[in-house]
Amino acid sequence: MPRTSTAVISRSKGAPVETVTINVPDPGPGEAVVRVQACGVCHTDLHYRDGGIGDDYPFLLGHEAAGIVEQVGDGVTEVAPGDYVVLNWRAVCGECRACRKGKPWYCFNTHNAEQKMTIAEPDPDAGTELTAALGIGAFTDYTLVAAGQCTKVNPDAQPEVAGLLGCGVMAGLGAAINTGGVGRGDSIAVIGCGGVGVAAIAGARLAGATTIIAVDIDPRKLDKATELGATHTVNSSETDVVQAVQELTDGNGADVVVDAVGRPETWKQAFYARDLAGTAVLVGVPTPQMTVPELPLLDVFGRGGALKSSWYGDCLPSRDFPMLIDLYLQGRLPLDAFVSETIGLGDVEAAFDKMRSGEVLRSVVVLPDSEQGGAPADRANDAASNRTTAEAGR
Repeated sequence: MPRTSTAVISRSKGAPVETVTINVPDPGPGEAVVRVQACGVCHTDLHYRDGGIGDDYPFLLGHEAAGIVEQVGDGVTEVAPGDYVVLNWRAVCGECRACRKGKPWYCFNTHNAEQKMTIAEPDPDAGTELTAALGIGAFTDYTLVAAGQCTKVNPDAQPEVAGLLGCGVMAGLGAAINTGGVGRGDSIAVIGCGGVGVAAIAGARLAGATTIIAVDIDPRKLDKATELGATHTVNSSETDVVQAVQELTDGNGADVVVDAVGRPETWKQAFYARDLAGTAVLVGVPTPQMTVPELPLLDVFGRGGALKSSWYGDCLPSRDFPMLIDLYLQGRLPLDAFVSETIGLGDVEAAFDKMRSGEVLRSVVVLPDSEQGGAPADRANDAASNRTTAEAGR
C-alpha cells in the first residue's frame, strides 16, 4: 500500500531546505520502492536548491544513496524485495542509438519512475508533485525509482560508503579512468579537490598513474588529496597552474587534466596544462550562464588531443558499482576516507554550509533503521572488520 515518508525538500529557489512528510506510491510497472539507509550530501543537491539545474520546484533532494528494495512493480526482473542496492541516475534503456551501438554508458533515454511522489497532508502544498533530484530523491525514508536505477552490490559494504558510488565518487573516478583513459605510468592533474576531484585522484592511483597532481586553493583539500593518492600538490591561489603542472611533468604538461570545478577559468587551465595530444576532461558542473573561455582556434588545432565532458564518469552502473564495492572490500579503494561525518535528515542545510566552507568532503545522511543493528559508528567498525577479513583472505 502507498507509504508516507519523512523527506527533505527544496520548496523555492535559494530558500533553506525543509523537512516534510511525502506520499510514496506503490511501484508501477518497471518501478521499485527502496528503503533508503544512507545518502550523501552532494554539491548537485545544492545546485538544485539554488536554481542552478532547473526551476521545477519543489525538489526532493538527495541522490547518493544505498538501501534495501522494499517492493517492485510488474515486469521487474533486475531486483527483488530484500536486495541491497546502490541507486544510480543512469538506468539505461537498451534501445536508444547509443545502447544499440554498444555504448550504453552514453544512453540518451535513461529511465526514471513514471509516477510522482507528492507532498502529504497537512502541508499547505499537499498534493503538489515533487521533482526528484536526478530522478532519485533519496533524502527520505522511502523513495520511488525506476527498477533499473537499482544496482545490486555486496551487502558487506555499509550504506554510508556504498551510496557514495551513486554520484560523486563514480563521477570523479570515472572521469579519470573511463573518460580520460588514465593508465599505468601516465600523468594526471586534477583541478578542484572536492569529493569529485579526490575521487579522480583515487581512481588515477588505482589505474597506476605515476604522477598525480592535485590543484586547489584550500590546503585542507590538498591534504585530503595527498591522503587519497596525489603525488604532488599545487595551491592555485599562490602558483600559476599551467606552469606548475608543466614543471612537474618535465615541461610537457599532463597526459590527462580533469577539471572538477567547472568554471571557464579552470577549463582554460585544463586546456593548456595538458601535454600535446593530451586529454582535458570536464566533470565539474557549470551553471547555465557560463560560457567556454576564449581560446585561439589555432591553439585548439595545434595542440591536438581531446576535449571531453564526462557524464557520470561514463560509467555503466551494472558493471562498475559491484566491481568498485569489491575493490573497497579488498582494501584497494578507500571509500571510508570520503565520509567526513554522518548526520540526520534535519542537518542537511547545515551540511550545505559546511560544504561551501570546505569543512567536509562528504556529509552522509543516515536514516534510522532498527534492522541495520547498531549506530553508524558501530556499522563503520563492522565495515572495517569486513575489509580486514577480505584482505586476510587474499
